[in-house]
Amino acid sequence: MANELRQLVDTANAPIFGIDVLGNVNEWNFKTAEITGFSKEEAFDKPLVEAFIVPSLRQSVQEVLNNALQGIETSNYELEFRTKSEEIRYLLVNATTRRDAENNIVGVVGVAQDVTEAAKHDRAVAVMANELRQLVDTANAPIFGIDVHGNVNEWNNKTAKITGFSGEEAFGNPLVETFIVPKLRESVN
Repeated sequence: MANELRQLVDTANAPIFGIDVLGNVNEWNFKTAEITGFSKEEAFDKPLVEAFIVPSLRQSVQEVLNNALQGIETSNYELEFRTKSEEIRYLLVNATTRRDAENNIVGVVGVAQDVTEAAKHDRAVAVMANELRQLVDTANAPIFGIDVHGNVNEWNNKTAKITGFSGEEAFGNPLVETFIVPKLRESVN
């Protein structure tokens, strides 16, 4: 049975890694090695957080691991693993407390899903959305929009300059009733 469990962990199609109570790697399956570029031998006995987690997330990852070492498990935690080739892999991890036969906490095991491509896509979309927002805000033409109820939901800098109303003043107000002169309201509706 133990050999079958070992084979299951080693050959799982998901990254599985673990630490002892000191935070040193003591579990590192084939998928984790494939994703990170670090072999099991290279990873074993290294401090997981310092050796493999990007500096900006080390404190929060350490907190998740410390919690798991106290029996408080975390699900769906996204972390950034540093690979041997200095790339970043985004993993969605469940940090589970590992116990021995007497129910003593002996470490933490992480079962992960590699979400790198989705994370890169999400970040690219966010960058593009920010660029589009800047384009609309700085356009040399008035750009404004309304929602299905006719209330202002877009009001760029040029529109604010022309009308004298800031975006904050315009947002949420009915466009026609608030900003269109009475004699043109019917034709605009």
